[in-house]
Amino acid sequence: MSDLTLKQLQSILKEKDYKPELKQAYFLKLIEEIGELAEVLRKDKRLTDQSTIKGTIEEELYDVLYYVTCLANVYDIDLENCHQLKEAINKEKYN
Repeated sequence: MSDLTLKQLQSILKEKDYKPELKQAYFLKLIEEIGELAEVLRKDKRLTDQSTIKGTIEEELYDVLYYVTCLANVYDIDLENCHQLKEAINKEKYN
């Protein structure tokens, strides 16, 4: 299995779940998933058995990434480009 790029993830999710009319719903789901991430972080629930990711930090991190990516897609934002632009700002600011 090759490494997955942000561009590839955006493409996969755009094919699977692209509904621009649901911008607000995607955002609300993102907030919900951040709350679930906070809960599993507090409980330090990690993926220890490769057969089940359910209820783990790993699952909730993916869910947050999923909805961030969906929002980027409906706003036609290239996350790889955002990364490069923001890293350039951070390099100036923190170096």
